Amino acid sequence: MSNKKVENLIIGFGKAGKTLANYLGNKGETTVLVEKSPLMYGGTCINVGCIPSKFLATAADRRGFSGESDAEYYKNAVLQKKALIAKLNKANYDKVASNENVEVLDGLASFKDEHTVQVTNGSEVSEVYAERIFVNTGARPFIPSVPGLEVGRRIHTSETLMDLEEFPKSLAILGSGFIGLEFAASYAKFGTKVTIIDQGDRILPREDEDVAKEVFSSYQAMGVDFLFHAALNQVTQDEKAVHLSYTVNGEKKELSVEAFLVATGRQANTEELHLENAGVEVSERGFIKVNEHLQSNQAHIFAMGDVNGGPQFTYVSLDDFRIVKSFLDNQGSYERNNRQPLAFSAFLHPTFSRVGLSEKEAREKGYKIKVATLPVTAIPKAKILGNQTGLYKAVVDAENNQILGVTLFGEESHEVINIIVLAMMTKQPYTVLANQIFTHPTMAEALNDLFGAVK
Repeated sequence: MSNKKVENLIIGFGKAGKTLANYLGNKGETTVLVEKSPLMYGGTCINVGCIPSKFLATAADRRGFSGESDAEYYKNAVLQKKALIAKLNKANYDKVASNENVEVLDGLASFKDEHTVQVTNGSEVSEVYAERIFVNTGARPFIPSVPGLEVGRRIHTSETLMDLEEFPKSLAILGSGFIGLEFAASYAKFGTKVTIIDQGDRILPREDEDVAKEVFSSYQAMGVDFLFHAALNQVTQDEKAVHLSYTVNGEKKELSVEAFLVATGRQANTEELHLENAGVEVSERGFIKVNEHLQSNQAHIFAMGDVNGGPQFTYVSLDDFRIVKSFLDNQGSYERNNRQPLAFSAFLHPTFSRVGLSEKEAREKGYKIKVATLPVTAIPKAKILGNQTGLYKAVVDAENNQILGVTLFGEESHEVINIIVLAMMTKQPYTVLANQIFTHPTMAEALNDLFGAVK
């Protein structure tokens, strides 16, 4: 057994972890970065999250330009995705490992006490004592307790499905949240027959009903089937298919598909850390409880990224680094509580983006509001792009004309939403966007009409 004593120990090679490791190393501080699997250098986003899923989504959009069969085109897309991820994985490792003050340790980290972590890699065991410890272990798909529901062979999570090289002619997805809908869009475009199973009565229940209906119509037009009020009772699989037994309003039904995706949320990667040995408090799903500086109840132990239960996006993990950096630099002025407005985008069909409050949320909070909507059919650039599906929606504070929230369901919304973020961050009245001179033809110029319609 080898023993190390360092100033900083970072557990997890995610966006916040790798950025912090380089920052501390460049300051001359001794730092150890532990990663459980070499396949995860760079974190979830690069290896099993946003980069590979968006690569496949883009490939699916281009399906019509290829003369290959569905199976050939799909397999080539997966192989190209794998090659890209391998390059990014290596580049991320090299960038950190080249820092003379940072040591990358492969292995499973487990707390022995408040300052000591044991790292196990096969028969090799190391103990690292650190003055400060930063947990950046991320999250993983949550698998509900259903008889026969075990990931493997033809049953997948969002992480394993993207490595499937054999084209599935049929795919069932459990869950109609953003992850499930993203994969439904991609695989439907690849040529797969997709069925979504959900216990609820509609998709995207947290979004405004008019927007959710627009998304639902888009998926129906793609040929995606929906089974609502459906409770999954049992799963079996054989050489050729996955067999799903479910109940709809008390009536038993069955469905057989070539592949099955479980998209029912995520849970923290903390159980193997044995945080109880360090006295660190966690939530019911294992997320580490943190304060405004991302400190746990043990002041020298921080949690960054998905593992602290905040919004699960790689850019939030990067912003977590900024919060921790502010604290370590004895500034502490940048906190979780004064973070700028956070936008998100989901690559549905077309892209769905939102920042701030929905109309429903604004009313629940007691705001007096003004609301405007704009169908994407009214946007010239949408006609050029060949997809006029979608809806823009803005919610404005009626008392001070500040933008409370915007939802954009339309092509290129993942780019346009950042304009809204800047306007909200700098507290511009909505009239600035109503009168802004935009280039033409762009999807962004529709903000003139959207905010011009605010009443």
